[in-house]
Amino acid sequence: MQTNETAEIVHRFNRAFLDHEPAILKDLIAPNCVMESIQPAPNGTRYEGYDACLAFWEALAADPVTYFDVEDTIAMGDRAIIRWRFNFGDGGSVRGVNLMHVRDGRIVEALGYSKSPGQSAPLPE
Repeated sequence: MQTNETAEIVHRFNRAFLDHEPAILKDLIAPNCVMESIQPAPNGTRYEGYDACLAFWEALAADPVTYFDVEDTIAMGDRAIIRWRFNFGDGGSVRGVNLMHVRDGRIVEALGYSKSPGQSAPLPE
């Protein structure tokens, strides 16, 4: 049963960003939630607690210019993986993944990682 609950929580989480509806997030975040964003690379920024995580995610969900494309979501027990593409609104984008942990119907951990441009490497022949 835990996998179904996790899948439902993550589905609602994704809807907040896809529909630009930050109010959806209020009931999804645990008081002790920890979130790590993708910026600044390479270590990102760590947010701890309900208020910090909610404020970050609400601002992201409310932005009318940027948007997410969810590429895939996998739930396994109390864990989930979300593969996504974040579109900047100017034609640029970045692909990434969130590693989610759900406990008692709330998100307790969300770790975000993304691809970033590196040094040019020669293409295989």
